[in-house]
Amino acid sequence: MSSPAEFYNSLPPISKAYGTACLLFTTAFQLGLYNVFYIALLYEYVFKHFQVWRLITNFFFLGKFSINFGIRLLMIARYGVQLEKGPFERRTADFLWMMLFGALSLLVLSAIPIFQAPFLGVSLVFMLLYVWSREFPNAQISIYGLVTLKAFYLPWAMLALDVIFGSPLIPDLLGIIAGHLYYFLTVLHPLATGKVILKTPLWVHKLVARWRIGAPTIQPSSRSGAQPERSTGAAFSGRSYRLNG
Repeated sequence: MSSPAEFYNSLPPISKAYGTACLLFTTAFQLGLYNVFYIALLYEYVFKHFQVWRLITNFFFLGKFSINFGIRLLMIARYGVQLEKGPFERRTADFLWMMLFGALSLLVLSAIPIFQAPFLGVSLVFMLLYVWSREFPNAQISIYGLVTLKAFYLPWAMLALDVIFGSPLIPDLLGIIAGHLYYFLTVLHPLATGKVILKTPLWVHKLVARWRIGAPTIQPSSRSGAQPERSTGAAFSGRSYRLNG
């Protein structure tokens, strides 16, 4: 059995960096080192006072220490890691672009009054969950040991549980919208038309190569420009990746 340090070192770079940043932000908040007001996404302060850091910092706060915070962190450690080690293995640039595209989509959506949210970290985590559920749609998931269902339905089950337990609906819904937009542009639309709309920009590949993040990139697949292959002939069929454990 590996030690916590060995487990942490074995995590892929993007999921590890994001999860670590979220943990550090919440720890610093619990220690009273900063006021969350100064990292919240408030467009009035972004545009009138040029506090542009709010466009970034809001993604790293998942709430104070609580059961919900622990669940979100575990979602990064499980679903983000399985994506990065499965469909995105040796495609660090593509995974980073997925995160960046999701963040940009959420920033645009949150500018709509009905979708306004001061922190979009939970939404970004939920986007990871949604994309994972589409890549591994037939995986069997047990929820609190009470209900077992296919991974395809997990985002909606988690959204329903959050509503039942009194958590806000909007952050989860934003994540589902952003996740579906990404999956549609990179998988569903190319499968239907043979045309790839959303490709990983060259500057992201250069950034990953320059900073030597992750493993060297393999031959690009559907998300970076090549025509995707249909694994079973149906939309939302996933790509038949094997789950560890």
